[in-house]
Amino acid sequence: MAEPARLERLERLERRVRELEEELARERRGRELEEELARERRGRELEEELARERRGRELEEELARERRGRAAARARIDTMSAEVTDSNPYSRLMALKRMGIVKDYEKIRTFTVAVVGVGGVGSVTAEMLTRCGIGKLLLFDYDKVELANMNRLFFQPHQAGLSKVQAAEHTLRDINPDVQFEVHNYNITTLDNFEHFMDRISNGALEEGKPVDLVLSCVDNFEARMAINTACNELGQIWMESGVSENAVSGHIQLIIPGESACFACAPPLVVAANIDEKTLKREGVCAASLPTTMGVVAGMLVQNVLKYLLNFGTVSYYLGYNAMQDFFPTMSMKPNPQCSDHNCRKQQENYKKKEAARPKEVTEKEEEIVHEDNDWGIELVSEISEDELKAASGPVPELPDGISVAYTIPDKEENLITGETVAESEESLEELMAKMRNM
Repeated sequence: MAEPARLERLERLERRVRELEEELARERRGRELEEELARERRGRELEEELARERRGRELEEELARERRGRAAARARIDTMSAEVTDSNPYSRLMALKRMGIVKDYEKIRTFTVAVVGVGGVGSVTAEMLTRCGIGKLLLFDYDKVELANMNRLFFQPHQAGLSKVQAAEHTLRDINPDVQFEVHNYNITTLDNFEHFMDRISNGALEEGKPVDLVLSCVDNFEARMAINTACNELGQIWMESGVSENAVSGHIQLIIPGESACFACAPPLVVAANIDEKTLKREGVCAASLPTTMGVVAGMLVQNVLKYLLNFGTVSYYLGYNAMQDFFPTMSMKPNPQCSDHNCRKQQENYKKKEAARPKEVTEKEEEIVHEDNDWGIELVSEISEDELKAASGPVPELPDGISVAYTIPDKEENLITGETVAESEESLEELMAKMRNM
């Protein structure tokens, strides 16, 4: 009897020992897990600390680059000067005045231009106006810079993720700190934003409370163009529209004066024929083509038209197209449609008719012949050689298309010989001839 009881106690002791060993193993495993967890936590902390240090170094480097860039930026210039120095950014622009192209180029600083759409055309347009020294720029866009934009001009890869207006303002300020900038990162086609857009183009000039001098449409969709058209018709605001085709080989610019020329709602949008199969366009999953060359050409045409309009020189185009396939530049003008769907356009047409009827007829004065200002006797030198004789004496002229002429031609070798009349030879000496002259 005693033997079974003893065996039972031994079994209980063995079970207890095993339980204690298992409990000890669990405690040991728990400590190991805690230590492992602590190591992982410490590792994460180290990684985070390392990331913070790395980010700190990046920020320091970025700050250093920013300081270097700011240090290189020039100071503001109060007055445009024609002085030819390496440090004068306006000397070549002011040369237009000296050469008689523009009467008062410095007036460019008094103008305000609104650019709607800061993409392939709009960003380059804003850059050109900034380099020309425009007084103030208002920029409107709601898109962000993407790496897909890098095939175009102006934006840089490190600006990806920034709003286009923010990236543009940062770059343009560095180019010309004399220009004032006002940027708006929103879509003008929504109701609230449209009202704010109208307020800014009617009150956002250099002198607050006055309208901008010109609105430039550089957008890529019909809704935005119609929004600009509606606003400008209501305000009587002159604007210019621009566009590039989806195949990237044609574009155009158009000046729209409410009441005087056709608005965007008066007729279907004008495009330049490019002789491209329409089946290749607007396929699902296929983006529109984009060439920096075409966009640069259209932006250049637009800014050239802006400068001619603001500074009053040359011929301002109402419509100028560009076809890169045939190097074709069509021009035209279009009268407004009396039955335009926009009632503000019809109202502007009536105002324009009344203004034209009340305007006095201009009397053309007879153009006086130009005489040298220091010529007291009114003597003019007139060539005895006719234009035909001059052409005949100027060497062969190559066949050229209409509108192109040569600056000069290279005479033939035979034409270098003197072919005019010669004085008859005489056997008399020089002294005899002089004596005859004294007796005359």
